[in-house]
Amino acid sequence: MTDAKIPLRAKVASSVSRTAAALSRAAGRGDGSVIGGWIGLKIDPELLAHLSAGRAIALVSGTNGKTTTTRLTTAAVGVLGRVATNSFGANMPTGHTSALAKAGSTPYAVLEVDEHYLAQVLEATEPHVVALLNLSRDQLDRAKEVAMMAQLWRAALVQHPDVRVVANADDPMVVWAATPPADPARGHIPPHVTWFSAGQRWHDDSWVCPECGSTIERSGEQWRCTGCPLRRPEPQWTVEDDGVLDPTGAWHKIQLQLPGKVNLGNAATALAVAAEFGVRPVDAVSRLGTVTSVAGRYAQVDRDGRNIRLLLAKNPASWLEAFDMADEAPTLLSINARDPDGLDTSWLFDVDFAPLRGRQVLITGDRAYDLAVRLDVNGVPFQHVRTFDDAIRAAPPGRLEVIANYTAFQDIRAELDRVN
Repeated sequence: MTDAKIPLRAKVASSVSRTAAALSRAAGRGDGSVIGGWIGLKIDPELLAHLSAGRAIALVSGTNGKTTTTRLTTAAVGVLGRVATNSFGANMPTGHTSALAKAGSTPYAVLEVDEHYLAQVLEATEPHVVALLNLSRDQLDRAKEVAMMAQLWRAALVQHPDVRVVANADDPMVVWAATPPADPARGHIPPHVTWFSAGQRWHDDSWVCPECGSTIERSGEQWRCTGCPLRRPEPQWTVEDDGVLDPTGAWHKIQLQLPGKVNLGNAATALAVAAEFGVRPVDAVSRLGTVTSVAGRYAQVDRDGRNIRLLLAKNPASWLEAFDMADEAPTLLSINARDPDGLDTSWLFDVDFAPLRGRQVLITGDRAYDLAVRLDVNGVPFQHVRTFDDAIRAAPPGRLEVIANYTAFQDIRAELDRVN
């Protein structure tokens, strides 16, 4: 994509978008990734499509892991050249527009996409490949049911039969969404799908088949519907020990600076997506290790004799993964219920907090008392602290794990001077 290939109106809109974003950053009002795109799209409603033209684009969508997988994929695709990306997690069309406008002319783009906007962004960007990570319950007061979300994905892919899909073989909802039936009357054929396996610890949103309503039966890594042919496909990319097996059977050791097995799965996804652009795994593996903090996630900060690590968890599935990442150390849990978090905290009762037994647990945030009730039911002793500074004082010197949902996480980041 070059400026010479886009209409004058789009050039003006792109320039204004960059200026608005820069002014927002200069004024300390954020990184500008939303306001820049919003203004640009007001000037030219087709700006995202114009900025996407001529780029080879990958979209990354799912309930959890989008931001980290996008960052890892950007690093892997970077073997080939400059890559535009929405690195701060602004994952709706305004954020995509701002990111592409800011990047200027690049041959590649890797964009994180909110799962509700995947159909719209598919239409605007005409990507080369789409990565589908997982589907689980999220923000119950405003998010769609998981089966409804899978149906929307499936319908979107029917409209784009030429797009290549990299999808999670371990999630029945994703498998069903990624393999829409052919529609001979309209000339549609299912998209090309490459399957990856990274394991699926959270099963509570995929016990019922989205195709026929029968029970999903599991045995080890395998799963199948008891009432129709839907079953786990054979993955071409799999996590094995501390590495990834590629489709040729070659094993690649993965050395990440990010914690947890879930990030090995995110790395496998990144390698699979990069391979769709022609990147050899052996060339991309070393680049994955350059990714440290992701928009503050996993950041480690030393303060008052404590080594503080920040983990974001926003729904039951991501809290389960956060417990796996966290060390056996004093742990601060922080819960808010503001607009970006969702206002309903009943999802806390879907989380099993038993892994926290035996360690010092501190709680804070706007909805700390909701969390207190849940921990009491789960038999996990805790101490309520009113501020982050109180939490630091209450914890002994050494590691302090911090697990927080979205706005609580941002509050703590602000107190730590917006560490990246």
